[in-house]
Amino acid sequence: MATWDDVRRIALALPEAQEGTAWGNTAWRVRKAMFVWERPLHRPDLEALGDAAPDGPILGVRVPDVGAKEALIADSPRVYFTVPHFDGYPAVLVLLDEIEVDELEEVIVEAWLCRAPKRLAREYLAAH
Repeated sequence: MATWDDVRRIALALPEAQEGTAWGNTAWRVRKAMFVWERPLHRPDLEALGDAAPDGPILGVRVPDVGAKEALIADSPRVYFTVPHFDGYPAVLVLLDEIEVDELEEVIVEAWLCRAPKRLAREYLAAH
């Protein structure tokens, strides 16, 4: 089970990552591009999900494309999900109470790579 402290530690370890807020919630950006963020469920989300609405902390994560999002949800529906607000958008929601820290690190790094400037991403990949 991952925590917000894990998210913060992983995100801020990435080059040029900064913590701030977006829509009143904690968010992490590389330069000005948000790559992960706290994403509580809102009334329309709860109405759409009904009894399937999860409890616990939820992290929004950018992914390379909608296909990657669909693959994550299909492979681990206990961990990853979406709401109608994100239909057609390359982001997935992650239940922190269900994801292991090593997998969380993978999705955060991938999200950072999606949003980082190409040069910065190449430098990171070359070093790792």
